[in-house]
Amino acid sequence: MEIPFVAKARPDTGLYNAKVGIWLFLASEVMLFGALFSAYILLRVGADPGTWPQGLLNVPIGTMNTAVLITSSVTVVLGWSALKLGDFRTYRKYQAVTILCALTFLVVKCLVEYPEKFKHYEVWKKDGTRMTGHVEGNPLFLTEAKMAKANMASIKFTPDHHFYFAAAPAHGAAAADAHPPAVEIKREEIKRLSAFTPAHSTYFGVYFTLTALHGLHVLAGALVIAYIWGPGARMWKTDPEQYMNRVEVSGLFWHFVDLVWIFLFPVFYLL
Repeated sequence: MEIPFVAKARPDTGLYNAKVGIWLFLASEVMLFGALFSAYILLRVGADPGTWPQGLLNVPIGTMNTAVLITSSVTVVLGWSALKLGDFRTYRKYQAVTILCALTFLVVKCLVEYPEKFKHYEVWKKDGTRMTGHVEGNPLFLTEAKMAKANMASIKFTPDHHFYFAAAPAHGAAAADAHPPAVEIKREEIKRLSAFTPAHSTYFGVYFTLTALHGLHVLAGALVIAYIWGPGARMWKTDPEQYMNRVEVSGLFWHFVDLVWIFLFPVFYLL
């Protein structure tokens, strides 16, 4: 039995089946990410003034990843356009760049940016001092409980420019520009110690939820594009019209993934 409208448009919608399906799927995706973005906005607006973390993400890395995804959106369109003109070889070149951009984004996010957060700490001292920086040796997921379990008497902490003193904010703000040297903090002085993990704060909980979910979409989109580009390319010889439709549908999903990042980047990195 032959399925109708897999290549040609339906008379009632003017779209072929896969295109109807992808738009319905993207509508559900808009609701998913829309709900998460709305939750983030409500949590941020409802936070006490001065308590919401800012400036703790790597803006240059985020900017680079943004440029990578925008480039991939361009190459998806150029590849599909080349295919419509019958230039399969050029299409393969552009889609190879798209796949490479997707892998670059994931490598930077998972192997550079996330590990950096797991080694970046905030320490709350019992005297009200709060500092962000790095612990000597760059340990992963160190906490005050783990310090006690390992019988660590102190840590050598190198503050960065994101630190302040709760009891004397003016002094802390001035010191933030001075890039102070490493200091030794005794365990009994520490009220709380946390890396920039989801357990650190609501901010990082939402950050990791949204960026990890987006990363899974990047991975899924890259796998689909890679399949169509590689093993699935045999359809180009047997049914070129349906093959072009598959490329177009995968491209629509990829544009949505890129659009989500266009919102994620300023919301988390810049605002």
